[in-house]
Amino acid sequence: MNTEDTMKKLDVFLLVALMALWGLNFSVIKLGVNHVEPLLLTAMRFAFASFPLLLFIKRPDVPWRYLMAYGLSFGVGVWGLTTLAVYAGTSAGMASLLLDMSVVSSLLVGYVCLNERITRMKLLGSAFALAGLAIIIRFNGGAITTKGLILVLLASVCWSVNGLIVKRAGTRAVFAFNIWAMAFAPLPLVLLASWIHGPQAIMNLPAKIDAPALFSALFQAYPTTLLGYWFWNKMMVKYSVSSVAPMTLLVPVFGLLGGYLFYQEQLILPQVLAAVLILAGLMIGEMRGWRQRPARLQSVVD
Repeated sequence: MNTEDTMKKLDVFLLVALMALWGLNFSVIKLGVNHVEPLLLTAMRFAFASFPLLLFIKRPDVPWRYLMAYGLSFGVGVWGLTTLAVYAGTSAGMASLLLDMSVVSSLLVGYVCLNERITRMKLLGSAFALAGLAIIIRFNGGAITTKGLILVLLASVCWSVNGLIVKRAGTRAVFAFNIWAMAFAPLPLVLLASWIHGPQAIMNLPAKIDAPALFSALFQAYPTTLLGYWFWNKMMVKYSVSSVAPMTLLVPVFGLLGGYLFYQEQLILPQVLAAVLILAGLMIGEMRGWRQRPARLQSVVD
């Protein structure tokens, strides 16, 4: 295993491209929800990502409850709620940024559930992030709605829960774990969509699956979820975590850029300041942790 700190130029380029892919994915989500109900779109994403691949991948040796819990937390909790937030009026850029509020929820989850020590750096990072959140609430510029804000903040909490589930499961076959876990997401998403939008939404789905909707679901399933996270973990193995993990700070940057380019989402000065504070909070809060544990996004695929 090569854990050198100096990355090859090609790998740096590919990692930046991957962060752009993950950031622009929020604009692709927005494209999809303009055509298909958000929860059904998310159900399509995880159905494509897990089937038929799990037929060729051995189930990891972990209790079923961990697979089910992660599938619900990741599929319904993180991406179901995030997609609903975009549907509810939160801009693609703001959704990508607010999801990084997991820097605060991770602190609480780690302290309550794992007895992790709360360091001064983590407290300082959380304070920066909360200050940024306060500015966004005060000066949202129409980029978020109250409902959308609540949904995406709940999604950020689920990010933290994901890490807890993986730790409890104790598996090293993370790729297989996630493929099998994602298979538990589509059905609850469909049932929830039926409850919110009515059974007719399910009946009307085939007629609504046009080219943009199909592109959105496939883009989220394959380049973003499978290919993207697979390559991310390859880089985590090849280099030290402290060299690779800071790249995740680019995700909301590309998310905001994608919202501006594709949907003309404008950023006012207070929102720029809020973005800087939240990203600074994420960087400060993780500064001492990069050498001990993976970044948030590593937990998705081995």
